[in-house]
Amino acid sequence: MLGFWGKDKRDQEPAVSADFQRALMQEVMKTELLRIKALIGTTLLLFAILWTVYFLAPEKVSQVWHGNLKPHYLYSVMLPFILFELWVHGAITRHMRQGRDLPIFRRYLGALIETSMPTVALALHINAMGPVAALGFVVPMTYFIFIILSTLRLDFWLSTFTGFVAAAELLAMAMFYHPDPSQEVSVFYHAARSLIILICGMLAGAVGHQLRRQFEASIKAATARDRITNLFGQHVSPQVVERLMAEGAKTDSDIRRVAVMFVDFRSFTAGARTRTPQEVVERLDGAFAVLVDILDRHGGIVNKFLGDGFLALFGAPLEAPDPAHRAVAAAREMLEANARVNEAASWPLRIGIGIHLGEVVAGNIGSPRRKEYTVIGDTVNFASRLEALNKDFNSQFLISEAVRDALGEACRDAVSLGEVEVRGYERPMAVWRLG
Repeated sequence: MLGFWGKDKRDQEPAVSADFQRALMQEVMKTELLRIKALIGTTLLLFAILWTVYFLAPEKVSQVWHGNLKPHYLYSVMLPFILFELWVHGAITRHMRQGRDLPIFRRYLGALIETSMPTVALALHINAMGPVAALGFVVPMTYFIFIILSTLRLDFWLSTFTGFVAAAELLAMAMFYHPDPSQEVSVFYHAARSLIILICGMLAGAVGHQLRRQFEASIKAATARDRITNLFGQHVSPQVVERLMAEGAKTDSDIRRVAVMFVDFRSFTAGARTRTPQEVVERLDGAFAVLVDILDRHGGIVNKFLGDGFLALFGAPLEAPDPAHRAVAAAREMLEANARVNEAASWPLRIGIGIHLGEVVAGNIGSPRRKEYTVIGDTVNFASRLEALNKDFNSQFLISEAVRDALGEACRDAVSLGEVEVRGYERPMAVWRLG
């Protein structure tokens, strides 16, 4: 069986892939915006904590900083960082509105600049506190903030790059200032710390990669469901969607043998004239909900709604071994359900149903930008004419001779109406009444 996405799963794949890539790009950029907001929020929180400690316990701050803490130290690091993040946030937002992705080199450049901010702060600490105290203080730990939040980039290599930059810059600062008299011990000590930072970056990348895979799976499923809904109309039941995705239904144009059902509410327009638009819509929606639910249970699909009626298919796009049996069983249940609804309704509705069995041309029809799965051919036309004949015979359910033959002994209650003149056909056609 050919795949749901088209001929041998190739014809429709580019469109689906493009939709998927756009959706994934949007989601990745949304998580990037979330990461930026988290960085700005964390920076402001640290800024508030530092100033609170500075005002509440100035003697402790002076002791740690050896009396060298100056307010401009904080401003010179945090303010440029916040401004940079706001600029990046604006750039990503503009790209999202334009439907464009952020260039990869800008992502790596942004990661380099961001992760270098703690290095600048560390240099200021070393100048004020001395290398031993500064390298053992809190600033080297702030690298982990960037590494943890890099998971929201959903990119293994970007997170690994963040860990690498943090590890390399911390090691470079330690080696440049030579905090330990023994160079051999100093190298081993700081190299070990840098290695842990690098490993943390790789682990964050692995987590981000797994999150990205879950995003991809969710978006693929959502894209497939959206495509099914676009192809088969606004109503596609969850059960049908799952079957279409699991089994793979042919949507390229081909010849299918199907049962075509037309349903129409008789004299609905006349009854609608005396009622408000809200009453009309509510009554029609309620009636459709009952009938469509029955169709779902019998394996039928509403191909399109036609004002106060609809066209339903049995055997397309999903294969069905007995489309005529399914269609007639659904129609019988629909008549019974409508009768029950009419008993409690202030506006009773009379149904007209016509079913014909035969070959149709089924597939995607429409413009390159908007296609719809539909069926065309004489089978569809004759099913429509059958339904219209209900008005002439004051009946509710008519079937063609092809449906009668397909049902065989299961259709003993069928009443022959003989050879009937059908509009658009040169010779009379055999028509049968059920229900």
